Amino acid sequence: MAENNITSIVPDIYEALDVVSRELTGLIPAVTMNASAERAGLNQNIVVDVEPAGNVADITPAMAIPDPTGQTSGSTNIQITKSRAAEFGFIGDHQKELNTGPGYQNVRAAKIAQAIRSVVNEVETDLGGLQSTFSRAYGTAATTPFGTANDYTDASNVLKILKDNGSPQSDNQLVINTSAGANFIGKQSAVNSAGTDSMLRQGVLLDLAGMPLRESAQIQNSVSGTSANAVVNAALTVGQTSITLKAAGTGTIVTGDVISFAGDTNQYVVQTGAAAVSGATIVIAAPGIQKAQAVGDKAITITAASARNMAFNRSALVLAARAPARPEEGDMAEDVILITDPRSGLTMEFAMYKGYRKVRYEVGLAWGVKNIKPEHTALLLG
Repeated sequence: MAENNITSIVPDIYEALDVVSRELTGLIPAVTMNASAERAGLNQNIVVDVEPAGNVADITPAMAIPDPTGQTSGSTNIQITKSRAAEFGFIGDHQKELNTGPGYQNVRAAKIAQAIRSVVNEVETDLGGLQSTFSRAYGTAATTPFGTANDYTDASNVLKILKDNGSPQSDNQLVINTSAGANFIGKQSAVNSAGTDSMLRQGVLLDLAGMPLRESAQIQNSVSGTSANAVVNAALTVGQTSITLKAAGTGTIVTGDVISFAGDTNQYVVQTGAAAVSGATIVIAAPGIQKAQAVGDKAITITAASARNMAFNRSALVLAARAPARPEEGDMAEDVILITDPRSGLTMEFAMYKGYRKVRYEVGLAWGVKNIKPEHTALLLG
């Protein structure tokens, strides 16, 4: 007889998770997870603390103790933008039919594992989408990183961007696609001493100067704007993020484009693009321009479409995850539990609904993602 609650089938679920095919999830374990047993509704804001930079002041002798400054803690909101459930169901006839073959319990456990896989992949994809909010980029479009044997300069240069932008030197992460991963495994001798089996099971290929290198199946490829002959209108100053263009050029610059300016080798990520570049204003990510240029008329080059491998400090990217909202009075769910996916670390809600000669299972999660510190993020092009 089939079990009447979800709790009794948890061992079967975990066994199935080891059998069902899974994509690589390198981003979820690399970011800050803001998770809670509390439920959250769609479009609800989750408040996350963000400490501002400390205040340094002159020391001035006085009989009275000066009032402290810089004591206010900052915060930012992360919106729950998705409340989703992967679902499936069975009727009695189908259960009987399955018991003549692979067995209903085996199929049910596998379907639950597939549902977990679907939710995890969607969360990983959303984290990959944050690439358009990063600060600067290193590398060459359409050239896969780590293509030269025993050469780690791709990693060291993207790490240099984080260092130059003031990122903390602990807990920096580099997540690459499988093409870059194949180069790394095939050409870099250090991978043979990558570390323990537990590191490899967590998707860590190697720890590079304190920066774990992981693979993800959801690293995105960009779609570039179509701009030609776009030109900067005026001089550029260090830290400037808003760039006015001359009434010249054609085409578009889109959010997430990687651009460079004549006379400056830095590659900047566009936060606000322009549907028509002539006379428009675009915005690049903080910390903005790195090289001052006293004269305008600098041509803008858009980097071709490329893979967007992601380097960042863990504290910069936040994933807020909650169980989906339910009415305070409850609903028609027969049984509800929370279970953690051992591969990604995500805790999801499992629910079972019994109907007329039919049962429905759901694997649900509510979540939102945000880059709360663009300065501490950088792209490695591929």
